Amino acid sequence: MKKKVLGVVFVVILVLVGKYVYDVNINYNFKEITENKVYKSGVIPPNKIEDYTKKYHIKSIIDLRFPGTTDTINNPEIPEELLAEKKAVENIDGVAYFNVGSHQVPSQETIDSFLEIMDDPDNYPVLIHCYHGAGRAHLFSAVYRMEYEDMSNEDARNKTRFLLKGSSFDEGTPKGEFLKKYKKRAN
Repeated sequence: MKKKVLGVVFVVILVLVGKYVYDVNINYNFKEITENKVYKSGVIPPNKIEDYTKKYHIKSIIDLRFPGTTDTINNPEIPEELLAEKKAVENIDGVAYFNVGSHQVPSQETIDSFLEIMDDPDNYPVLIHCYHGAGRAHLFSAVYRMEYEDMSNEDARNKTRFLLKGSSFDEGTPKGEFLKKYKKRAN
């Protein structure tokens, strides 16, 4: 009986590791935020981005990366890579590319630029992405949910995190506190 339990635990762990590897390394952390409307991801290689735009009918891509960062380990935002993505998107009919470079905790100016894009119904469906698809893309997805889906700050913040603690969106972290204190625009 003990061997069966250990076997089941091993299979479950193997499946979870396989899903993680697929999500992060093969599917670029691509996730649906709002059905058929808003998606988030990490960097999708320029030679694969057209496949995603066609499959999900994406009309706009918001790239939250910006050149010139000194964080070469966590966010190696190389200008040539940003330009390659921009050029690839420009070659896809009907898809717009927006670069809204953001620090891990955005400025009000960056939020305003993001909301201006999201205010235009012609831009949907939208893909929001950063380098890994696990930080800024989640943060801006939470802002989207608060602004356009009337989700509470706490619910939007909780949707950014895994079930476990230790997320960059936990209470007391810069991103977590930003989302907790975020104030929606007046309607």
